[in-house]
Order: sequence, then structure tokens, then C-alpha cells
Amino acid sequence: MTRIAGMAGNRGRNLLNIADRRPGGAEFAVILTNAEDAPVLEAAAERGIPTEVVPMDDDMSRREHEEAVLEALSEYDFDLVCLDGYMRILSDTFLEEAPTTLNVHPALLPSFPGMDAWGDALEAGVSVTGCTVHVVTDATDEDGDVIESEVDAGPIVTQEPIPVYEGDDEESLKERVLYEGEFRAYPRAVKWFAEGVANVDLEAGEVSVDADVASTDADDHDGLPARRLISDDRADTLRYGENPHQDAAVYADYTADEASVVHADQLNEGAKALSYNNYNDADGALNLIKEFDEPAAAVIKHTNPAGCATADSLAEAYEKALSTDPMSAFGGIVALNRECNVATAEQIIDSFKEVVVAPGYTDDALEVLFEKDNLRVLDVGELGERTERFTEKPLVGGRLVQERDLQSISADDLEVVTEREPTDEELETMVFAWQTLKHVKSNGILFADGTETVGIGMGQVSRVDAVRLAAMKADEHAEGKDAEGAVMASDAFFPFPDGIEEAAEAGIEAVVQPGGSVNDEDVIEAADEHGMAMAFTGQRSFRHD
Repeated sequence: MTRIAGMAGNRGRNLLNIADRRPGGAEFAVILTNAEDAPVLEAAAERGIPTEVVPMDDDMSRREHEEAVLEALSEYDFDLVCLDGYMRILSDTFLEEAPTTLNVHPALLPSFPGMDAWGDALEAGVSVTGCTVHVVTDATDEDGDVIESEVDAGPIVTQEPIPVYEGDDEESLKERVLYEGEFRAYPRAVKWFAEGVANVDLEAGEVSVDADVASTDADDHDGLPARRLISDDRADTLRYGENPHQDAAVYADYTADEASVVHADQLNEGAKALSYNNYNDADGALNLIKEFDEPAAAVIKHTNPAGCATADSLAEAYEKALSTDPMSAFGGIVALNRECNVATAEQIIDSFKEVVVAPGYTDDALEVLFEKDNLRVLDVGELGERTERFTEKPLVGGRLVQERDLQSISADDLEVVTEREPTDEELETMVFAWQTLKHVKSNGILFADGTETVGIGMGQVSRVDAVRLAAMKADEHAEGKDAEGAVMASDAFFPFPDGIEEAAEAGIEAVVQPGGSVNDEDVIEAADEHGMAMAFTGQRSFRHD
């Protein structure tokens, strides 16, 4: 366990933050100050941390005071020294006797060293400042006098950028740098030292950190970065969030090259702006139709597909997608992967839709779509390649980051496990269903016929219930099609044969699923008993957000 000697001049808020968080399991052996009335003393005592006070007498030289500090600390075992507002420049008298000593400075060194980093940043008019955790090095001459150019000049361990906003004053900037910068960077640095991954080379003036790299245990992945620094600009303030009592805004990443609803042009400028939910649903719809090279259309409701299809023409694809569940498509989002033509536009306005997203529109199509005052028409431009690597989900106190699910299968990837082989048409449908199912919330089941959906069961806590829901949708909501003879896709394995039994009752004749259950043999046996064909993908396709 790494033991820390903290040295503060006043409140010691960084030290207390480190004490509360215990990064890397580090604990304080002692907190020392040179001011008897420093608030950090009481706060440390409340946490059970021993304290020491070594006043700076008027007749004490710098070296004499440092010797007194070392004497006070000699009763404690510690591996690291952390300074926090310790308003004394340390010389080699202390530094050569103590272990590695860290300090946090409220600027991005080498910019704005010295006592008034916040004021200097504001005076310079910079748009970004931040903080720096660095190794403390000797900044004094032989007589103990300070060499100004050597202050805050030690090797940098880590930094954290912080924006400077219009209207900031020194106090507001100081608080933001502390809470959003120092409270992140200092514990990170302590954690690295506690875990033994920080290597200090004073001769070279460098600190290397073994853990501060993209790393992974698997050879077939590029790994995830040790840190993510995200800087997005607010593109617009929204009317409200998911519900009227929630404030919301949309932020834009202007480095993104991929077609995006955030960067789309809203062509009917007189229509109301997109809402939080519109953005979320439109993004889901656009991501779905990017899966297909053939003309494709999808209708999304609450980020789930109400229907999806590919066909020889865009109008046909939209008709097939809509007919999966026209009732649920009411008030939904339409996404197309081709330029919207007038035949497709005329179908879209036949029922209420919130948004249509496409990589362009003919003039005739726009004239038709603009007949609906509140139908938002988004032009995302050329779809191009899918270039964004990560997706992320904010959590309270952090965020989950993962590689985007860009898996794609072909018929050759499928492992047939039943006595009956799938027909060529069923194999084609399996591939279509699997690519669509990636965009259905788990537990997800999808029924498809040809390259169109006929029933979707999404977001169920039981897989067999998802099958029942897909069957109900196909029987009661689909128009001009049903589950008889269809293919069923499941985003994860069937834990029991009951899902297959339900599917057989609905008329399903072929199944595609990941496989991998301890009960695979029982599930395959159930499929054989019903004359079904079944193929394994060998990979799961959960979507939980």
C-alpha cells in the first residue's frame, strides 16, 4: 500500500479529495502544514489522518525550515509526497531526502507558471486552461534563493484541460479548474504511482506511465485508450429532454466524418426544431439503414425498429418496412439509404411521421414532404463509410465506452446445426434479419420473410416473451404478411427449448441465433422435431441502451 505525506498551506482540498477517493489504494500517513490555523488540520483529523504543524519562524532560513519539516515527518512511513497549496518553494534540502514529491499547478504548464495562473489565463484571453501534476524539482540556488525560471518546471506527470468561458472571472475559473481539472488529474497521478506504473527520470526530465496507453488483453482488438478527452461544442439548446421537466442540449463533434443527424441540414426551416427524442430516434434509424447496400428503409419508434426492409426500389422497401407494424410506426422516424424520390415521399406523408432522414431528396419529393408542416426533413448527405469507432453511455459518475458493433455476417459464416439445411432464400433472410436485429433492444427477437421484417419483439426480460411478442406483432399488426414460413433471429442463445416451441406455433420454419447455451442440444432437438432449419452465428448481438 502506498503511503502519502501531504503538505498543504490552507484548506488542502486536493489532499482531502485524494484521501476520500484512495486512488490505487493509497492512504495518507500524515498531513503537514506550516499554518496553525489551516482548515485542513480539522478536516484531516475528522478523517483520522495524523497532522503536523511546522511554523515558519521569521528567523528561519528556507533550509532550516525544510530540516524541521523533515524532522516532523521522520516519525511516519511514506512513499510519496503530495503538495497542495503549500506556499513554500522546496529546495534540495527537502527533495533529496524525501521520496518523489508531486504538486498540482492550476494551468497547463509551461503556460502560466507562478502564483496567479487563473488571472494570467484570463488576461491572456485563452479559451482553454487547465491543470498540471508535476514532479517537484529544486528551484533554488546555492544560497536558497528562488530561481524564478525553475519554479513549476519539474517533469509533467499528467494534465487536464479546462475550458474558459465568456464571462468567467478569476473565482469561477479557479473553482472549475479545481473541481473539473485538479480533482481528476491529481488522483490519477497518485493512482499511477500507487500501482507502480509511473517512472520518473529526473536526468531526462521525463515521467513515463506504462498504464497511460491504449491496451487490451486480446490480440484481435486495437484496445481502448487509457483516457478519453472529449471536447464537443453545444450546437443547440433543445426545448427539453426526454421529458418536459429536463433541460437538454445537443453537442456537436465537428471532427466526425460520418453521416450524422447532428450535422444534418433540416431542409424545411419553418418546421419546429428536433427534440431530444427526435435526435435519439433519428440516430438509431440512420444507423440501421447504414447496414445495407441495397435500397433500404426503416421506421423507428423509441429507438426500436417498427419495421425494416430492403427491395429493388426505395418505395417498395418503405412499403414493406411500414407494413410490418403501421400502428407502432405512427409518430415514428423514417430513415432511407437512397435519395428520397416522389413515390416514396407520397407514401411517407400518408400517415403521421415526426422526421424523415435521407442522403438527399428530389425536388418533387421535397414538394410533397413539405405539405406536412411538422414533418422535419433531414438531409445527412452522402452516407459513405462508418468511421466512428466507439459508442458510449453516460453513467452517474462515469461512462461506459465500447467498440461500435460493426459485425457483419454472410451466409458462409453460418453454422448449420439441424438435420434440415436452410434453403438459399432462408440463408439470405437470416443474414438480413441478423443485420437488422443488431438495432433491436435486447432481449430481441425478429421475424423476417425475404428481406423484410414481419414481427419484432424487443426489450423483453425473457427471451420466450420476446418470441411471443414478435408473433403477436406479426399476427395482429402486420399488414399483408405474417409469420407463417418466416425466419426467426435471436440476439442471444436460447437457454431452453420453449422459445423454439413458441416459434413453431407461430409458423417459423428457420432460426438464426448465436448458439453457445449449455442447452444447445435440447434446443437443436426441438428444432429438428418441428422440421426447422437452424444456424448459429457464433456471435451475440445484444443492444441494451
